[in-house]
Amino acid sequence: MSTTATRTGLLSGRYALATIGMVAIVGVAAFQNLAMTTIMPVISRDLDGEALYALAFAAPLAAGVPGMVLAGNWTDRAGGRVVAWVSALLFAVGTAVVMLAPTMEVFLVGRLVEGFGAGAIDVVLYVLVARIFPAELHGPVFAGFAAAWVVPALIGPAIAGIVTDTWNWHWVFAGALVIAVGAFTVLVPTLGRLQAPAVELRPPWQRVRIGWSVAAAVSILLLNVAPDLTPWGMGAAVLVGLVGTWFALRPLLPAGTFRAAAGLPSVVLLRGLVAASFFGSEAYVPFLLQAQHGLSASAAGLALTVAALSWAASSWMHGRLGEQRLTARRTFGVGLALVLVSLLAALAVATLDLSWWVLVAGWFVGGAGMGAIYPRTSMLTLRFSGEGDDGFASSALTIADAAGSVIGLAVTGLLFTATGGADGTVSFPLVFAAMICFAALAVAAVRRLGPVPAPVSSASADRAAG
Repeated sequence: MSTTATRTGLLSGRYALATIGMVAIVGVAAFQNLAMTTIMPVISRDLDGEALYALAFAAPLAAGVPGMVLAGNWTDRAGGRVVAWVSALLFAVGTAVVMLAPTMEVFLVGRLVEGFGAGAIDVVLYVLVARIFPAELHGPVFAGFAAAWVVPALIGPAIAGIVTDTWNWHWVFAGALVIAVGAFTVLVPTLGRLQAPAVELRPPWQRVRIGWSVAAAVSILLLNVAPDLTPWGMGAAVLVGLVGTWFALRPLLPAGTFRAAAGLPSVVLLRGLVAASFFGSEAYVPFLLQAQHGLSASAAGLALTVAALSWAASSWMHGRLGEQRLTARRTFGVGLALVLVSLLAALAVATLDLSWWVLVAGWFVGGAGMGAIYPRTSMLTLRFSGEGDDGFASSALTIADAAGSVIGLAVTGLLFTATGGADGTVSFPLVFAAMICFAALAVAAVRRLGPVPAPVSSASADRAAG
């Protein structure tokens, strides 16, 4: 079975529809992400919401945390088909609200609903990988997820910029909604394979964890609204948000995550720190190119395009090289070095007023680093979890991903607003300098990884079961 799976690959008979459907869903998320980052400076000006700029990115990620926890628990109980349908419906409703938003407040409500659905369906995708594909195909699957960013990277920022410049940004989300419906339609036949476990094997509803996930989302959002408050209010919001986030995330992640315990905890922590450093910065890359270098929305999206392309190429290479030639520590070491290069390039452009091409080139390098790190953390998460708790492990990884991104955005939003925003002389440099610190912490987390178990092939699993 293992040999057959490896020879026939992801597009063989039993895996083809699942692969195409999941890659299509990831492609929709890629288009939405790249389009949003490209045109958000325009949206913030149109809706008079520059003070809420970072919150527009943070809101869906924060809302995704309870979505992920609920989806992980619900999938372990019900198999995942109903979870996917509910998640897709919420995503579609949220996107429609964003598309029609007349004010920044309504826009943010739509982003919250959209994010809840997106977070839930992310968990379903990970569970599909764990339960449908053999272990030797996990690497190629995650490389396929990265490859799904190629077409959106080539055309997404340009289309979003052109549509916005020609008509308005509302039409960008209308197009995203149409694409999302088509992508989910392709995935529907595969969802029937996520069968519910026997009644005696179903875990109980984890109401406490779900409650903590809501508390985490509220705490993280509180950090992101802090820049819009008075100085005293900002201080109180930051303090309460930090304490609340710390306590709320602890029960949602594997024990020992915050001390980088060996195994799954260190993998989850690494994912969160890398997400914070890269995505906390990326929201300000088009902003810097438009505000200080006068680029249009479509031209500023070039940095996102080249990063997505290098991310996909790096993930493909990661899947081709295999674990014998590319160990986990080597993968993470090279990947983090490339991410640090991209952040240093952004800092240099913001500080020394270098050519905008330096930033674009740096972001290309950073995308390659992320393309190596992300599939390996995904593979190790499934490796360190068992079939009975793959829903929890997958939700933990996606929670760390989302929470890290939102915390990074909260830090950059606070620094950016407190130092004068786009008109401040040190605002952009402080954003990138702070994210370099998060990347440095990620380097420390890699040192705590511990031994990595070898993959268990499907053939070995069959022999053990027999």
